[in-house]
Amino acid sequence: MNAHHQTFDAAVIGGGLVGKTAALALTQAGLRVALLAQHCAPLAPDAAFDSRIYALSASSQALLERLRVWQALDTARLSPVYDMRVYGDAHAELHFSAFQAAVPQLAWIAESSLIEQALDSALRFQPNVTWFDARAQGLDVQPRGATIGLANGNVLEADLVVGADGAHSWVRAQIGSKADRRDYRQTGVVANFKAERPHGETAYQWFRDGEIIALLPLPDGHVSLVWSAHADHAEELMALAPARLAAEVERVTMGALGALECVTPAKGFPLALQTVDRLAAPRVVLVGDAAHLIHPLAGQGMNLGLRDVASLADVIAKKEAFRDLGDMVLLRRYERSRSEDIRALMIATDGLQRLFAVPGFVARAVRNAGMAIVGAQPLIKRWLVSSALG
Repeated sequence: MNAHHQTFDAAVIGGGLVGKTAALALTQAGLRVALLAQHCAPLAPDAAFDSRIYALSASSQALLERLRVWQALDTARLSPVYDMRVYGDAHAELHFSAFQAAVPQLAWIAESSLIEQALDSALRFQPNVTWFDARAQGLDVQPRGATIGLANGNVLEADLVVGADGAHSWVRAQIGSKADRRDYRQTGVVANFKAERPHGETAYQWFRDGEIIALLPLPDGHVSLVWSAHADHAEELMALAPARLAAEVERVTMGALGALECVTPAKGFPLALQTVDRLAAPRVVLVGDAAHLIHPLAGQGMNLGLRDVASLADVIAKKEAFRDLGDMVLLRRYERSRSEDIRALMIATDGLQRLFAVPGFVARAVRNAGMAIVGAQPLIKRWLVSSALG
């Protein structure tokens, strides 16, 4: 075989958490996989908390357990969420409890780098995964297979190409899948703090003047901030000195956790709603942010992407022996399996964002009444928790 020309069952383009999970799931299903991704920098045991934090649902935990990644995570850097308190306008409040919902926890809070490092370690032990730290620059799909040209001159052939290359997906552009993007004109400002008061494994969320502030529990009395702020306000927040930022977070959260000490500098990422007109084309599927973007107010973006991976792995596991991996009949099964979940979460998160962005007394009264109704209905609250768990 030509050293620069290699053949695989599947090629995963994109190396974030979703892409690496996809590569691991496919190779554990018995496929030979090419992964176009960078390795994650090793995480020092005494390193400060990563600024990018995810709230992982029960469905994400189940997938990572099945892939034997969850068991490898450093539990000292994980925090369960047993309660969630949501504050709307005036004195409106919602309380969600794992105990009342009869579940072990509502979510797990984990650092992006922690999960990615565990995925890297798992992938290194997979003999049927080949890493390529090179950019794809050509994709040619033919009836007998897909050919991927790399920037370093190598050529890969695969029966299936998985696009996991983010919101501005190169793979999506190659298959002509059109993205409809609506910018929220907001930035997600993230930072981590040491809190004076114990957080009690509780996640807090405040809706304030069209912005959303969340404090998520981290180990050892720390919390992670996710502040969905209007773009201009976000620039102001990120320009603050750490002590000034901590004081502003204390103010807007009404000192819920006492004095805060900023331990991770603030960073920001733009917020948008993005849909695509198709998740599958001959020999190609999209997963993760390449397939959808939602507002982070419910913390479900990563969980949605990992459910893409679980569905794709399930469809392939049930594939008829005579059917090719790139067969559109097979890939449309994946597309159909994801449509309802994606649409439901998009409607829910976008609807909530719009609802709390409307100014005025009437809108505020409607929001307060709605929160009061939900808060008084245990069955509705249990259904919401069940949906969030995936």
